[in-house]
Amino acid sequence: MDLGLTGKTALITGGASGIGRATARLLLDEGARVILVDLNGDKVADAAEALGKGAHALQADLGETDQVKGLVETVQERFTLPDIVVCAAGVTGAKGHPLEMTDGDWDEAWNVDFMSVVRTLRGFVPPMEKKGWGRVVIVSSENAVQPYADEVVYNVAKAGLLNFAKALSRVTAASGVLVNTVSPAFIETPMTDGMMDKRAEAEGIGRDEAVKRFLDEERPFLELKRRGKPEEVAAAIAFLCSDQASFVVGANYRVDGGSVATMAV
Repeated sequence: MDLGLTGKTALITGGASGIGRATARLLLDEGARVILVDLNGDKVADAAEALGKGAHALQADLGETDQVKGLVETVQERFTLPDIVVCAAGVTGAKGHPLEMTDGDWDEAWNVDFMSVVRTLRGFVPPMEKKGWGRVVIVSSENAVQPYADEVVYNVAKAGLLNFAKALSRVTAASGVLVNTVSPAFIETPMTDGMMDKRAEAEGIGRDEAVKRFLDEERPFLELKRRGKPEEVAAAIAFLCSDQASFVVGANYRVDGGSVATMAV
């Protein structure tokens, strides 16, 4: 299937690894140029080098308004303003009893997982609207609709993204800029590697066994009984970035192996 992305420019936040990097690989294969943005300058530079021709790297802290403004200026000066923005940067944040989360815990998750998206799109969506074509894909999470008590700060930020994306989609679609979200569950990324390594250490077991126990005890509806692959999420993102998704607006695509136990309505 030709996704119609040849010659398009895509900016991907959280592009150094995981879902962001896998999305970059797929968009490059479809003929797009990609600009990877990440907090860790060395890692994002390494990722761009490994991806090869057409991949470029920029370092920015999306938690800082001034840095996001600087990012927009740098992209405009060095490349061209993007046709596509994929917001994949985020953190799991603090975990524990919902009432034991500190103000700092809430602030961190909200700033990194929610406000970083708002800041990024403030800078890059208006030029898309002027051009009359654009795609925005925001990576949310199964947690947005199936919250887990010990991940409450993450749940709230990701749920906020679904609401924000739907609202934004309603005012940008008329200008040809289509906004959608993708909600993965338990993907094989450095973030979940870290989660499983902590569990393995606490229980005196290996990572593979930790994954198995986590699925059995905490994700009973994940019917495929494995972690998803970043490439499986990237495929959904790439579709939403394409001309093939020209009638998809304000939607949330779950890539969760069945983990969310309710109907998608």
